[in-house]
Amino acid sequence: MHTGKVWLVGAGPGDPGLMTLRGRQVLGQAQVVVYDSLVGPGVLGMVPQNAQCIDVGKRAGNHPVPQEQINAILLREAQKGLRVVRLKGGDPFVFGRGGEELELLCQHGIDFEIVPGIPSAVAVPAYAGIPVTHRDCCSSFHVITGHTRKGQGPQIDFEALVRLKGTLVFLMGVSSLEAICRGLMEAGMSEKMPAAVLERGTTAFARRVVSTLALLPKDALQAQIGTPAIIIVGEVCALESQFAWSEKRALGGMRVVLTRARGTSESLREKLQQRGAEVVEMPMISTRLLEEPSGLDAALQRLGDFGWLAFTSAAGVRHFLTYLKKSRRDIRCLAGLRLAAIGPATCQALEQAGLMADLVPGEYTAAGLGEALSQAARGQRVLLLRAKVASAQLTRCMEEAEIDYEDVPLYETADEASLLSPQGVLTGDSREFVCFLSASAVRAFAAQCQPEVLKQVQAVCIGEPTAAAAEQAGMRAFVAACACEDAMVQRLEELWKARG
Repeated sequence: MHTGKVWLVGAGPGDPGLMTLRGRQVLGQAQVVVYDSLVGPGVLGMVPQNAQCIDVGKRAGNHPVPQEQINAILLREAQKGLRVVRLKGGDPFVFGRGGEELELLCQHGIDFEIVPGIPSAVAVPAYAGIPVTHRDCCSSFHVITGHTRKGQGPQIDFEALVRLKGTLVFLMGVSSLEAICRGLMEAGMSEKMPAAVLERGTTAFARRVVSTLALLPKDALQAQIGTPAIIIVGEVCALESQFAWSEKRALGGMRVVLTRARGTSESLREKLQQRGAEVVEMPMISTRLLEEPSGLDAALQRLGDFGWLAFTSAAGVRHFLTYLKKSRRDIRCLAGLRLAAIGPATCQALEQAGLMADLVPGEYTAAGLGEALSQAARGQRVLLLRAKVASAQLTRCMEEAEIDYEDVPLYETADEASLLSPQGVLTGDSREFVCFLSASAVRAFAAQCQPEVLKQVQAVCIGEPTAAAAEQAGMRAFVAACACEDAMVQRLEELWKARG
């Protein structure tokens, strides 16, 4: 049997935008993913749908799956001939026990690769506006584990650390914060030395307490700082008030959950990330080309009977092009036809295939498209290519205007099983919003949630029908000004500004 391979991949500190390109590439080809609790939901949203996922639940001070068992899991799955990704928060070799996992693989001759990740020791302070080195403050920084064995204090040479005169970064040390600060002061460090504790850094729920070495334990306790968090000690902490930047972005501090079908959220995700939002992709639905689209082949053989070809979604465009290729046709068969698209996303899908829409309604809805075609297609026949279950508003408008049409089902929508579930991702925090671009996504989402959870969901919807479905499910719904991505982003910005 062919022996598999293991990749130790650093997932970074939490923000999915900090996952490396190589890490994303490897993860996208994984057959088995073994992951920790510190891997953020935004990164878990990148896991392939067909990959087997094994949660080993490691967190500082809490290892429900012992390290030896994790090592054995990696060996077992690789020996099955599979591509195994060991996904670890931060970097695999920065207090990640990556070396221990490799030892067993080496003993059994298992091939492996290391994909470094951005360590939290550098990224988390940077997001808080704290550079770990600065020419006017220090010329070195040092990363120390604050993790202790039960019943023992930190096993740290505090005097050696004080003599270094560099920035000190303590990982996994929140439970030992008071002992760390006391140990540094007893070793001679000034009680007025700037110090900080940074909780859930690089994520939408990041918090920080910046104080002095003497006062930090009390201030952190008062702020109820929890894990995961890191401790920074050094003059550079005083620069935070000047260099803080992440929360100043338009959507800095907001988490947005995208429920759109897999592979269709890239544009919206990028727009949100550029504005500072933490984005979690949690596809609720998928679309697939019907095995035998009823009437499509017959319609393609008599395209000359039609004056217009109308698409009601970008998915419809993609599935239509797939069918053309499957049936050994290309876009030359559309010569002479005029094209109608329901909105900008559908237009973009056409343009990617070298096709330009001749008609886009002012209102990006089924009714809007129907009204526009009722005016533009008088005396001509329209071929509608859309989902198996679709809005009746489009055809109703055309029937009222006596427009001749043929409605051909092209694809169907189905609920998608995902590693992430609403119950597992949603926090109920007021900084969290869920974007819905279809009523079907709303229904699939609601089916996985308890009623009390749905009451806490802030749903940003692309149109009134989607908002109606969200409200019916018990969510608090907000509607974009028009049915397009830019309007969705604008609505989120308005809500964020109103929140203050």
